[in-house]
Amino acid sequence: MEGVSMGGEWFADGGLPPVAAARTAEARQRGTWSSALSTGEFAAIRSVGFEPVGQVLGTAVYRVAGRAAGWSYYDCGYQNAGWSSRRSAPAGVAVSGQGAASKTLVDVLLSARHAALGRMIAECTALGGDGVVAADLTMAPFPAAPHCFEFQVIGTAVRAQGQVRPRRPFTTHLDGQGFAKLIAAGWVPVELLVGLAIGTRHDDWTTRRQNWFAAGNQEVTGWSRLVALTRHDARRQIGEQAWHTGADGVVLGDNRLRVWEEACFRARRRNNDSDQKDHVAEATLIGTAVAAFTTRQAPPRTLTVMPLDPKRRRPRPA
Repeated sequence: MEGVSMGGEWFADGGLPPVAAARTAEARQRGTWSSALSTGEFAAIRSVGFEPVGQVLGTAVYRVAGRAAGWSYYDCGYQNAGWSSRRSAPAGVAVSGQGAASKTLVDVLLSARHAALGRMIAECTALGGDGVVAADLTMAPFPAAPHCFEFQVIGTAVRAQGQVRPRRPFTTHLDGQGFAKLIAAGWVPVELLVGLAIGTRHDDWTTRRQNWFAAGNQEVTGWSRLVALTRHDARRQIGEQAWHTGADGVVLGDNRLRVWEEACFRARRRNNDSDQKDHVAEATLIGTAVAAFTTRQAPPRTLTVMPLDPKRRRPRPA
């Protein structure tokens, strides 16, 4: 198994690259700022006591090793792969969150996300910002490098106009209007979260039979279970991240599911001529952990006074 190149030696000051340090220093000296905010977003942010201080960016390029001899990220874990029959036990779902081989890949992808996010926050801090709104996280193949991916997160750093400062900068996927509505409702964003899970399931005898053309309209139960368990693992992961931040809840922004077919690694290892397949599902959830910053109290109820003496005559209305 090949390793993953982490890099990072040229980063200083808590993850701020020299080129970013020079850019933020120039922005502070000139006193001007840039952003990708629309007019409506700018007005909304200003209406709740914040102002933009500059556009911020975090990037990280990671090399993700491919399949090697005797090992694969997408190992289905099915013991009967290669010779499954009607009498074989049904295939299970190998999910990253339960220690499957894909866990290594998920850990690398989340580490890359964390590195890019940390560099964006470092730029926000250098500009004197209190947080980042409209943070957009993307992952794309790096040109001319098939096993490398660029992770990028870009947003607009903002600063509160009052004297109250957060202990650490917040990050959120919410746009300017969404951020303003959140603040006006008594909530504050805490951190941009990404829940990622990968599940792999072997196309066993039952799955192949249910997917035959002659079988007619029916549920392919193995694939339903694959999608359900993978989504559940991503939700569990983003919930754990929110709990570690101390937030009260999560506002979801994006829910993605990608499914594709892979040649069964285990079946081919036993028989090079095997044409058996696995299906792989990748679920990604992007959201923001939020916390309440005001305590809402219900208005006091008026005490109703009623006479308890049955002989007492009720006053007649005038």
